[in-house]
Amino acid sequence: MDEFLEAALQEAKKSSAQGGIPIGSVLVNDGKIIGRGHNQRVQKDDPMAHAEIDCLRNAGRIGSYKGTVLYSTLMPCYLCGGAVVQFEIKKVIVGESRTFEGSEEFMKQHGVEVINLDNNKCITLMQDFIEKNDDLWFEDIGK
Repeated sequence: MDEFLEAALQEAKKSSAQGGIPIGSVLVNDGKIIGRGHNQRVQKDDPMAHAEIDCLRNAGRIGSYKGTVLYSTLMPCYLCGGAVVQFEIKKVIVGESRTFEGSEEFMKQHGVEVINLDNNKCITLMQDFIEKNDDLWFEDIGK
């Protein structure tokens, strides 16, 4: 498995261990992780605390994000896809989109290269979570 997707998966597992939604993200610049984050909507009682947003917050102000690559275990939603477009992140590498289609087309329409790895570990993690926590999942995706 890609080392950066593996790091995002570890972030997802942190969220799960904290009673949260198992989605993780890392931001990479010049082959180094400069930000890590995981979904903390439950932990912080904050509807905006998605994994990718948490990751960008933790990366801090870096000037331009144009040379960075965002990794996420799950296809980013429109909130997070909007942040990708806003900060001109040109490449997003995703663990999976089977459990959630997210904003793939939106990001592509705005010039973002989206690579979906369709990773079994990411798929299984989300499927297991959704099966046991469907109310929390549907709250997270706004259904």
